Amino acid sequence: MNNESISATQPVLFIPHGAGPCFFMDWQPADTWDQMADFLKGISSRLPQCPKAVLIVSAHWQTPEFSITTSTKPDLIYDYYGFPEHTYQLPYPAAGAPVLAERIGKLLTDAGLNNKQDALRGFDHGVFIPLKLMFPNADIPVVQLSLRHDLDPEAHLMAGKAIASLRDEGVLIVGSGMSFHNMRGYGDTNFTVPSEIFDEWLTNTVEADSDARFAALTHWSKAPHALDSHLLGAEEHLLPLMVVAGAAGTDQGQKVYSQQVMNTQISAFQFG
Repeated sequence: MNNESISATQPVLFIPHGAGPCFFMDWQPADTWDQMADFLKGISSRLPQCPKAVLIVSAHWQTPEFSITTSTKPDLIYDYYGFPEHTYQLPYPAAGAPVLAERIGKLLTDAGLNNKQDALRGFDHGVFIPLKLMFPNADIPVVQLSLRHDLDPEAHLMAGKAIASLRDEGVLIVGSGMSFHNMRGYGDTNFTVPSEIFDEWLTNTVEADSDARFAALTHWSKAPHALDSHLLGAEEHLLPLMVVAGAAGTDQGQKVYSQQVMNTQISAFQFG
């Protein structure tokens, strides 16, 4: 067996995906999204080896039960509004991975989690926008896993736990959301301190041992300023973290990026 055939265990990541196609247009001030973009561009250099595939959970796909893309050539879904015309032509021709999708479904089923395969669903902007920066050549197969629309944190932690073994097969598991996502708060200095306090709680939770982490994330809404950072019933941008944390197992977590964007604290986390 040669070294290229051996899969290194991949870490798991919770990343911010920004605002729509923000990394591919002009903003004022001009450097609003540059630091976040640089973080995303640098992720590949943090990995033990190039992933064999990416399994990504985006805040922008919610279904009654967990759903998995199975198309071999997924379309792109430009699910943002009011942006420049060129942002609706952005390409990302990554292949799908139907065999991996089937395996994901079996792992979820074996864990008692209902799921279905979706051959028509394309990649939303929570998938292709960050991946254009992380893996710009679009040469790594990608499968998207939906959130469950009840946004039950424990179910998403269990889903992550169910698929954790894929890491040992060279699959990179990514949660794509935002650690702060209250649309009323962006740009409002009244939310700066609350976002920092919630971010500190998130960081401490990610860095805790796995049992404490699981318990804290299950009851995330009780955290200080949690409901200033994510409106209850609209916490879909936080839920990808639950899947990632479940897939982390007992691995140590750490903050790998943090920045104030539009007067709110935004962070990314890595396990393993």
